[in-house]
Amino acid sequence: MQARRDQDFFWEGIDRGELLAQQCDECGQLRHPPQPMCAACGSNKWHGVRLSGEGTILANIESVHPTRRDEEPRCVCLVELPEGLRMVSSVLDPENAENGVPVKFEITEYDGQLLPMVRTAGGGQ
Repeated sequence: MQARRDQDFFWEGIDRGELLAQQCDECGQLRHPPQPMCAACGSNKWHGVRLSGEGTILANIESVHPTRRDEEPRCVCLVELPEGLRMVSSVLDPENAENGVPVKFEITEYDGQLLPMVRTAGGGQ
């Protein structure tokens, strides 16, 4: 039997187009990023649950690499989900990124890998 990393389920969900988090089987606490043990009750029993994929920007920054600048501005934000979790994500339409703006997660291919990124509600596609 092959050992599995705690975050494998998350990336398998992304491959299927689903945004997932862990939920403790003992106390029901949601958690992200994935961890081997529940911080609330100490249980190591959990299952994956699908998240709404919607949220609100709490904070955002324009990320600038000191030696290798991106061709376009890279905006990174902290998103609060209605489920009570917070996730860090890149913003697909950085010109619309402001604190308090609603966003929706989109599974996006970047550099050959599928990643969960957000687009603002007014950002179109």
